Amino acid sequence: MARILFLIIFIAPLGGCYYLQAAAGQWEVIRKREPLSDVINASDTSPELAQRLRIVVAARDFSIEQLGLPDNKSYRSYTELERDFVVWNVFAAEKFSLQAKQWCFPVAGCVSYRGYFKKESAVRESERLADKGFDVAIGGVAAYSTLGKFSDPLLSTMLRWDDVRLVAVLFHELAHQVVYVKGDSGFNESFATAVEEYGVKRWLESRGQGDDYIAYQKSRALQQRLMALVATARDTLRPIYASNIEEKYKEILKRKRLEYLARDIGAELERSGRDPTSWLSGELNNARLISMTLYEGRLPAFRVLLRNCSMDVQCFYAEAKELAGLGKQERDRHLDALAKHINVQPPVAPPVLIERPAIHH
Repeated sequence: MARILFLIIFIAPLGGCYYLQAAAGQWEVIRKREPLSDVINASDTSPELAQRLRIVVAARDFSIEQLGLPDNKSYRSYTELERDFVVWNVFAAEKFSLQAKQWCFPVAGCVSYRGYFKKESAVRESERLADKGFDVAIGGVAAYSTLGKFSDPLLSTMLRWDDVRLVAVLFHELAHQVVYVKGDSGFNESFATAVEEYGVKRWLESRGQGDDYIAYQKSRALQQRLMALVATARDTLRPIYASNIEEKYKEILKRKRLEYLARDIGAELERSGRDPTSWLSGELNNARLISMTLYEGRLPAFRVLLRNCSMDVQCFYAEAKELAGLGKQERDRHLDALAKHINVQPPVAPPVLIERPAIHH
């Protein structure tokens, strides 16, 4: 409570209503916490919930003993929120740019999104930005990290996932407490995803759940194929946006390229037996592309870094911390060099999209 009060006093003059809603939302999450052991042993807890919470307890112990993740009170309690998501993030980008709009905060630094504890508030912000000409996207978030500033509870919103995904997110969020760079969302999320992948492999192997790991690998492989499609679309759009052609022709090329992307994503999902609407709900635009790639953009580099450490997680953390201490340009240069060790040919963009439209003078 003291930390929340300090947060309100410190940040209220900086941004008024936004920071007050953030503090109020965080207070709700903390106020409703109950120790996992109490919930597990409560007479009104369903057997299904109790079993899932036992898995979290075991995974939390594993995260400390085998993954070297922080030994603290995070994910030792449970909060029931009675809604689908804890936060709704707003992403935005200029109409002809793949650079995310940045929001800067006292604790987290500058990030590529802005979170709201009420969906209607996120919708209002997205409408305000759209009126200014931005491409916007809203994404519901089931979990987030306070970077160790508070003892993050397990949230009821996280139980929407299966057991493997639940444990994966647990490892991901704890990884943010190990390494976090203010102002570099791509670095932070890709590092945490690399820890998540490594942790899930170790976790499932330790429990003899080989079939579950194969399913997890297939899911990750699908995600990578989708990311390759998105990356190719971004590579096609960048020169279009940087060109001197009239904006109305840029808009035509942009729309057509995003239509191709939606088609390719839908086909890939159908081939994998997945529902295309799980990825393609809402309009594809620059903001959606940013939200899609935020968690994966630097992942290939971190995978190489982990292999260079012979899969020693403490070596990996030390190397990541060294990168975190560099300036942004130097850090990006090192990550680019690591990623070049991967021999993967990206898909070829549809030829029609590199044609310039006829311009009538």
